[in-house]
Amino acid sequence: MTHSSPEPGMTHPSPEPGSAAPGPHTAPASPGTPGTPAAPGPHTAPGAPAAPVTPDAFESALHRLRVWEAEPPRFDPRTAPEDPLDLFRAWFVDAAEAGQPEPHTTQLATVGADGRPDVRTVVLHGADADGWRFASHATSAKGRQLAAHPYAALHFYWPLRARQVRLRGAVTTGTAQEAYADLHARSTGALAAALTGRQSAPLASPEELAEANEAAWERAAADPAAHAPTWTVYRLVPLEAEFFQGDTRRRHVRLRYHRPAPEGAWSRGLLWP
Repeated sequence: MTHSSPEPGMTHPSPEPGSAAPGPHTAPASPGTPGTPAAPGPHTAPGAPAAPVTPDAFESALHRLRVWEAEPPRFDPRTAPEDPLDLFRAWFVDAAEAGQPEPHTTQLATVGADGRPDVRTVVLHGADADGWRFASHATSAKGRQLAAHPYAALHFYWPLRARQVRLRGAVTTGTAQEAYADLHARSTGALAAALTGRQSAPLASPEELAEANEAAWERAAADPAAHAPTWTVYRLVPLEAEFFQGDTRRRHVRLRYHRPAPEGAWSRGLLWP
């Protein structure tokens, strides 16, 4: 897969992999740009459809976007540790300290029953020798997909540092005790969301969600020890890990770790950008 970035000041769509969103330094569209629809006024009726965006307005907005306004850090792959977990932790802390918004969010890719890929953003709950952890309902779309095909990929994108991390491997599930501990280490809002349940199921109306959510909040506040039985901890155990360091002159560094089995030794090498 190719990776590209513009030279300083040059406009370009976001780089791959993962179709990452533009960074926080993206320049906003100028007010009154020709072809850009005006924002709904204060008297817009609730539920009224938004004004359609023209193809020209979309293309104009797309090609005004910038990436990597700041000079990316240098990365010498010869100094990388033997285990990708150590490099991931170092890059994660670096991104957090640099002010990267939500560095713990990651794109999780799974495979559906039809053999087609699916992807969504989840929150990383931890990373250690046992794998990269996230959690969800076993009855959700991702939970059902992982039950049928227990392999997945994670993708992290930290545009403030022009860095990406890609992980691929098998996914295992944690114990019921781990799921309970994970759920109750989080906020009341997270518990309420889990108690609302029915994730990925058809929803009749926003009002139905509001009613169920209100009841879940009340239960979470009244019974902080309440548990959602389908809440599950997942661990991705990578067999492959790639670290991408962007460069404004397009001399990107791609360092790939690989091992034949979860308990095997890591080998590493560079890839052409």
